[in-house]
Amino acid sequence: MSAPATVARVLRFDAFELDLHAGELRKRGVKLRLQGQPIQVLAILLQNAGNLVTREELRSQLWPADTFVDFDHSLHNSIGRIREALGDSAETPRYIETLPRRGYRFIAPVEEVQARIGGENGNKTGDAVAPPPKAPRPTRSARLVLTLISCGAIGLAGWAAWQHSYAKSKVVPIRSIAVLPLQNLSSDAAQEYFADGMTDQLITELAKVGSLRVTSRTSVMRYKGTKKALPEIARELNVDAIVEGSVIRSGQRVRVTAQLLQAPTDRHLWAETYDRDVGDILRLQADVADAIAQQVRAQLTPAQQSQAHTVNPGAYDAYLRGRLYFVNEFTKPDSLKKAQAYFEEAIQKDPDFALAYAGLADSYVYMAFAGALPKDQAYRSAKDALAKALALDDSIGEAHDTLGLLSSEFDWDWDTADREFNRAIALAPSYSCAHEDRAQFLALTGRRTEALAEITKIDQLDYGFSAAYAESTTYYELRDYPDLIEASRRALLLDPKDWFQHYTLGVGYEGSGKLPEAISEYQKAVELSEGNPNSTAALAHAFTVTGKKAEAEKILHDFERKSKSAQVSPYLMATMFATLGDKDRAFAFLEKAYQERSLGMTEDLKADLRIDNLRSDPRFQALVQRVGLPQ
Repeated sequence: MSAPATVARVLRFDAFELDLHAGELRKRGVKLRLQGQPIQVLAILLQNAGNLVTREELRSQLWPADTFVDFDHSLHNSIGRIREALGDSAETPRYIETLPRRGYRFIAPVEEVQARIGGENGNKTGDAVAPPPKAPRPTRSARLVLTLISCGAIGLAGWAAWQHSYAKSKVVPIRSIAVLPLQNLSSDAAQEYFADGMTDQLITELAKVGSLRVTSRTSVMRYKGTKKALPEIARELNVDAIVEGSVIRSGQRVRVTAQLLQAPTDRHLWAETYDRDVGDILRLQADVADAIAQQVRAQLTPAQQSQAHTVNPGAYDAYLRGRLYFVNEFTKPDSLKKAQAYFEEAIQKDPDFALAYAGLADSYVYMAFAGALPKDQAYRSAKDALAKALALDDSIGEAHDTLGLLSSEFDWDWDTADREFNRAIALAPSYSCAHEDRAQFLALTGRRTEALAEITKIDQLDYGFSAAYAESTTYYELRDYPDLIEASRRALLLDPKDWFQHYTLGVGYEGSGKLPEAISEYQKAVELSEGNPNSTAALAHAFTVTGKKAEAEKILHDFERKSKSAQVSPYLMATMFATLGDKDRAFAFLEKAYQERSLGMTEDLKADLRIDNLRSDPRFQALVQRVGLPQ
């Protein structure tokens, strides 16, 4: 006698079906790679098709209350992954509509069908049967209860399916990983920098693994010394597995113990201890990454498989110190100068240490951005350091990323920049800085869809300051003011005193026509940055737009006075004269900025609200054409 058939709920729209029982999204019967929180978010949206589902409703159902800061990133990531699976677009949505600052709405027609599982025909799915008579529409609170129950069913079904698959294949399904800060077990507390540096380098090494998503250093360092359980950390970081371990350094010997744990269950998968000379530390890191890659059945890139050379212990020590100064404080001139000195010390002790040259190039580039080094001097020094790094080892993704920055920001060589950013990501697919730099480059060159795709990738890798800067800058370049406001607000949750995010929030408000709010944010940016010229010029523009021309003229006079004794960007002077309506003097300074290739000019040339009154002038269009940017 055949077992009776059970019936599973299936939600169908266009060529897609979401099986609520199995937690599977299919397109024309083919299963798509979407699981976890994105599936749960999609289920909620489909079951409330046509209605707004607020961000708070999604948070209360799927994310714990104590992870509010991470909720924005997780939700943004989930929506991005759903849109990618559906081939949908945020700008011209066919399925998921974003209601800024409120939530999301599924806008396509959804049909509920039922599929038999088991019964006389065996495990046959997709045999549609007539749905039961349509019940009265449930109340809003009842719908939320039903959604919670269905999401729980999806989770249980997915867990059961995973257990069956794992027991059958004995292959751990790990596609994403986070390396928690390694513990310093040395008797010397001063060796803390060494443990942090080893964590950073292990993440960098794993970022080369092509089929593995690796969470960035800035995202994991906040868990240093945490008492949180591993499954909770993994859920907050949205990863399948965790690497944790310890470092003991004694003289010229170093011992690293690492273990790999399956995140949802805290199940131990692998552990190993490595005892080496400090000079063999690069090989040790490669061996650890190689062992982890083998455990998760990941595909190694040629760069990952390359042989690491021995390094002078003193050089490696100096490199770690320089790298930590750079990654922790890359916006502070004094810290960048310390990083530069350590990288130079590393090179002096080991002239064949390619990573030290790459780090030195980074310090030069960011000193120019911070105004701590003349642009031309920084360019020449960085170019020389990169040439040396790549001559020693062409497989360093960080070096190709920095070369992309040089090509874009200093050379205005868009083809080379594009090629180098792509090369950096090919060599280190999880290197978050490369994705961040490429997102801004794509936005600058008018490739909106690709830029937003990079933002989605960044949200999967990095929840720190660098990612927040890249996201805000990308939306600024795209003149996407609602998303710029949201991105800046999220960043200010991480650091309420970040003047740059107050500045971009002001731009978002001004672009949205909210001038009082814009002025307030510009004033905060000026105060927190102790008079940053860009924030000051933005404040002057907002004053002029609101009729306070006297305040704007006072700021301009201060600019002119300072320009006689200190370097003031000719581009900023151009914005001031544009603000005051003096177009001829504005174009004179724009020409000077072009001749000097002022840093940041290309970004602002496309997006700056302060020069909108110049854009219809033929002189402006000719300038954009000379720069080589698409109009």
